[in-house]
Amino acid sequence: MKAEDVRELDSAELGHRLGELKMEQFRLRFRSATMQLENPKLLREIRRDIARIKTILHERRSEEQ
Repeated sequence: MKAEDVRELDSAELGHRLGELKMEQFRLRFRSATMQLENPKLLREIRRDIARIKTILHERRSEEQ
């Protein structure tokens, strides 16, 4: 997910997407501990998507103040 795509979403959608990504990250971490992942790079991509969303949400909150 690119930052441009994330910026197009409203804050409620970003919060929902953040929750989905955190659950997916948990599942992948759990799966990686019990067996080998098909695509280990997916963990890094999800971690970076979470960081992008958190950064944009923080920017929006800072603009409101």
